[in-house]
Amino acid sequence: MRHPDFPSQLAMPAWHASLRLRFAARAGRTALVERRHQGPLLVQKPLYPEGGICHVVVLHPPAGVAGGDRLDIDIAVEAGAHAVLATPGATKWYKSLGREAAQQVRIEVADGARLDWLPQENIVFDDARARIATDVVVAPTGSAIGWDAVVLGRQASGERWSSGALWLDTRVAGPDRALWIEQSQVDATSPLRPAVAGMDGLHILGTLWAVGQGATPALAETLAEQLPYAPDLRAGVTCLAGAAGQSMLLLRVLGRDMEAVRRVMTGAWATLRAPIHGVAARPLRLWAT
Repeated sequence: MRHPDFPSQLAMPAWHASLRLRFAARAGRTALVERRHQGPLLVQKPLYPEGGICHVVVLHPPAGVAGGDRLDIDIAVEAGAHAVLATPGATKWYKSLGREAAQQVRIEVADGARLDWLPQENIVFDDARARIATDVVVAPTGSAIGWDAVVLGRQASGERWSSGALWLDTRVAGPDRALWIEQSQVDATSPLRPAVAGMDGLHILGTLWAVGQGATPALAETLAEQLPYAPDLRAGVTCLAGAAGQSMLLLRVLGRDMEAVRRVMTGAWATLRAPIHGVAARPLRLWAT
């Protein structure tokens, strides 16, 4: 495994890895009908723990992203298909030695299709420069639930995030217009990190989005009742309306402990899955390992 804390990293070339996945409805279940990859981005054999719903684990064997590396993931879910994608562990963003590392995820969900995008957290090492971009397009009768979480610094190892930068670019859209766009930059030395109006000294950020005809203000109110608001863990949810009856729910979480943030996000997913997808929530086997 490469680790940029070693001087030899200056001489090592950057990796550019890509993964293209396409899911389609076939004979009463969802099949992974296309998989193309370049470099160290792979998927395990599809699993079917929920009948015809296709579960896939996305693997990045190096487990970490060094300065200059780029990961591109493209996911397409065709009409009538339902795919669940997860990762087996956290993505680590290593010290960059001045070079930016990047990940771009593009998701397309067709009419009548459903997607759960449930990766584990990103851990941003001290002196990392990381850009994480997600672009999601959902057709009018499609539905999608996804999340991302970021841990600033290896707090469990006693490391503070004192130098570096993080860019988070996210767009969730219907076929004709965006439902939500966010472009943010978090600098390690930003005064917003300790500010009450900013991150209030907390170092874990979580975001969950849910798009579908069931994403209503009433559902947002139901979810809000179960969300915490405490000094070390707080969350809120809002409903954003779009064109042609499309809408989405947006959940934001701030915390100090990743396990606590994860419980909030998995609990929200469990609440939202039936009204958004019409399918009851079942915990992923991966979460129990």
